[in-house]
Parts: sequence; structure tokens; C-alpha cells
Amino acid sequence: MDKMLVTVDIVLFTVEHETLKVLLVQRKFEPWKDLMVIPGGFVRLDEDLEKAAKRELFEETGVNNIYMEQLYTFGNPQRDPRGRVITVTYYSLIDSTKIKLKASTDAKNAKWFPISKVSKLGFDHNLILDYAIKRLRNKLNYTTIAFQLLPQLFTLTELQKLYEIILDRKLDKRNFRKKLLSLDILDETRESKMEGAHRPAKLYKFKKKSLVFGRDIV
Repeated sequence: MDKMLVTVDIVLFTVEHETLKVLLVQRKFEPWKDLMVIPGGFVRLDEDLEKAAKRELFEETGVNNIYMEQLYTFGNPQRDPRGRVITVTYYSLIDSTKIKLKASTDAKNAKWFPISKVSKLGFDHNLILDYAIKRLRNKLNYTTIAFQLLPQLFTLTELQKLYEIILDRKLDKRNFRKKLLSLDILDETRESKMEGAHRPAKLYKFKKKSLVFGRDIV
């Protein structure tokens, strides 16, 4: 291959069983046959990048109609043994209970993996995954991206737990709630729910599904 080609790769995150996971597919063909990789593929001449990303994601995993953001462009000349290939990457945080995985085309299967158990991936996909994890955690700190994994109404305990899972660290309950409520991004509802043996916990909702705030939560 004596020309430069462009691919798209899509890093999908979810939280299952209190664990942050990433969606990986097993390659059918060389290079990296049988190895796990991030879903993706080549961009067609008549496609824009985001359309190509959504097509490849659907073809390899069955996932469709999700919101994704562009992450970064990776262009190391040695990143693909087939020749000069640059990749434009995307990422998203989704609710895995609302989708059904179905591998096809050049992928043997698609599966969610805990990020702590991801080993050697094909191409430079370990580098891409590390970059995406950092971006997700940073984004969590100043946007309402977490709403995608929460029910419409939720308790502050549920929200804090989600933050702790994605950030992979414990948060001080008092400080977290103080900062969160001071940002004016939540509406307190008149509803509540039981949490263990404690008194009913108030239920909240985000004021907007897509919101950026001026200072960090954690």
C-alpha cells in the first residue's frame, strides 16, 4: 500500500456491575487476527468521518444511533503494518442495557471488558484506550456526561457512586454534594426512594441533558 488511508475507531464505555467497561471486538483477519481491538474501519471516499464511524460501529457490533464525540487523531507511521494509515477516534459513554451486541463483517465477536482487565490490543489501540479513559474522566469533571448512565430521577448517592466507578477513586461525600449542589445543575424533585435502612433519599434530575459548567465537581 503506497498511499495514505484513513480509518475511524470508536471507544465505547459503559458501567456494568459497578465496573467501568470498554467494548472490544475480535478480528477475523490479519493483521492482528484473533486479537481484540477497538471497533473501527476504513473511511469510504464518499463518507464524512462521523458517518463512517457510525457505520463501522454498527457493522462490527450492532450498536446504532448513539451520540459520540471526536477524541483525537493518531498518525504514527508504524501504527498499522499494512502501510500508512491514520485514524480519527471517537468515544462515548452509553447504557449497555439499551443495546444488543451483534458482531459481523470483519469481527468475530463483540464483548464488554473491564478496563482493568484489558491486555494487549491490536494496532496502537492500548494507547487510544488510555487516551480515551483520561478524556472521559476529565469530561466527567466539568459536564453532565454521566446522565447517560443514570435513570431520569436519581439520588445523590447513586450519582456519587457512578463518579467513583469511572474515576476509580473514593470521593468525600460531604464535599462532593456541596460542590455539586453549588453548581446549580440539578433540580430537586418532590419524590424520594429508600436506600437501605436509612430514611428516604431525595430524588434529583439534571436541569439539562447537555451541560457544561464553569468549575470542577471533583
